[in-house]
Amino acid sequence: MTLRVFAAAASLSVLVIGTLQSVASAQQPDSASDAFSICGSGQRITCVVDGDTFWFRGEKIRIADIDTPELSPPRCQRERELGLAAKQRLLDILNSGPLSFKTTAREEDRFGRKLRIVYRDRHSVGDMLVAKGLARKWQGSRRSWCE
Repeated sequence: MTLRVFAAAASLSVLVIGTLQSVASAQQPDSASDAFSICGSGQRITCVVDGDTFWFRGEKIRIADIDTPELSPPRCQRERELGLAAKQRLLDILNSGPLSFKTTAREEDRFGRKLRIVYRDRHSVGDMLVAKGLARKWQGSRRSWCE
């Protein structure tokens, strides 16, 4: 009798685990559709332009709380190197999990980019870039990276 109960419980647990795994995999978002790449010359859907600008699901986003070195065009070799490093780090952060966005006082900048503070796991992406020396807190105007 005890052996039959044990066998039934084991069979049931395998069935429950299999069902839970099926439900869990069905509820996970399609991570392939949100995988970021470096933007090229074609259509931009979900890709990184530079250290503070990216496309997400067809919408161009400017990270509102930081300034990163320019790449188009850089004013010196140091700015170019830091700009490329910021772009790569942003790509890595954006591909590391779900994003959340906070709207700022201004909806868009003069170039039509959506101004957003971007978060990954409740941490500001801008703060992550600042901590690595690849961005500065936005203070209302750009400063040179060539000093």
